[in-house]
Amino acid sequence: MLDSPIREHFDTLLQAMAEDNFLVLTGAGISTPSGIPDYRDSDGVRRGRQPMMYQEFLAAPESRRRYWARAMLGWPRVRQARPNAAHEALATLQQRGRISALITQNVDTLHDQAGSHDVIELHGRLDRLLCLDCGQRSQRDVIQQQMEAQNPYLRGVDAMQAPDGDTLLDPAFEARFQVPQCPHCAGERMKPDVVFFGENVAQPTAARAMAAAENAAGLLVVGSSLMAYSAFRLCRVIAERGKPLIAINLGKTRADDLLDLKIEGSCEALLPLLAQRLDA
Repeated sequence: MLDSPIREHFDTLLQAMAEDNFLVLTGAGISTPSGIPDYRDSDGVRRGRQPMMYQEFLAAPESRRRYWARAMLGWPRVRQARPNAAHEALATLQQRGRISALITQNVDTLHDQAGSHDVIELHGRLDRLLCLDCGQRSQRDVIQQQMEAQNPYLRGVDAMQAPDGDTLLDPAFEARFQVPQCPHCAGERMKPDVVFFGENVAQPTAARAMAAAENAAGLLVVGSSLMAYSAFRLCRVIAERGKPLIAINLGKTRADDLLDLKIEGSCEALLPLLAQRLDA
């Protein structure tokens, strides 16, 4: 049973999506019920330390050593995460032709695992690696095995999980770490195939996302503070064109002044109900 204010907002959302196919944009908040931490609190303030910037990653071997030591411990928990009811509801809505497209800021592949297709992955995905020397891609699990074999001293070390497969690891564990080598060229400048902070979204991906926004009847934002400009700009386009802009999000968003409606409720509860009611 929904609380009265949420129920009224939900009925408005239900009516809007019954009439038109919305574009859906998801952020970290949809994956927190699956055990993957998010970056920001309910006020939109970043939790913990600043994530590694792209320029920092490129600048020095020490930075890449620090990144990979932490990421080696964080990846198994991301790999073990499973879609929750919110991911599954969006896959159902897509299969029934109820949404026009699905864009995610997340890099955890949980939408794919839930059965969604043609997902526009705005910030890439963690299960692939890109070599900055030869441009070839590799599967993360293959490189994970290499790192674990080369760094047995980290076996059994427990580090607190952080967003996007990072961990809070004591710096004392980083100095000895052997970074992964590209299986194609033996280079040591591999990175996850994701958009780092300080790095731009790939132009073809940005163009796909913008086209989806321009062609959509409206936009439903799920679990995102929209602090990243790559997502906020899509909201701005929707608002400028007079299309409905609705969010399901617990807490502040960068687009609060643009939203037609914000439902501060659990997406894990609301999206399955939305799928059920639209089907009825």
